[in-house]
Amino acid sequence: MRYEGGCFCGKLRYAFEAGDIPCADCHCTLCRRTSGAPYVSWLVVPAEAFSYTAGSPKLLQSSDDGTRYFCEHCGTHVACTIKTHPEVVDVTLGSMDRPDAFTPTITVFEDTRLPGVVTHAMGKS
Repeated sequence: MRYEGGCFCGKLRYAFEAGDIPCADCHCTLCRRTSGAPYVSWLVVPAEAFSYTAGSPKLLQSSDDGTRYFCEHCGTHVACTIKTHPEVVDVTLGSMDRPDAFTPTITVFEDTRLPGVVTHAMGKS
């Protein structure tokens, strides 16, 4: 199945073709600080299935291992790669054209989850 998404202003677009894609809610401090949100929901997409179809992302080296990709015009973060997992691209669920096609089923970095934040992946809504 083909999925598409992009940034708020539409200048940065991407697509990927894949079957079953895991979706995780991440509560790490880096996701929180770079997004301005209490957590970020990510799709774990095989790198060979992912490509940018319009525009070129700006890069933010957010850690020694992680690089985040965003639109230089509107600031929307769309992806992240981690050196220890080069076979995947993490794609922000919120940047998808059809984010309702995915439901987070995994929660990661719960040790830094903000008090009172509840996610669907935790089995609660």
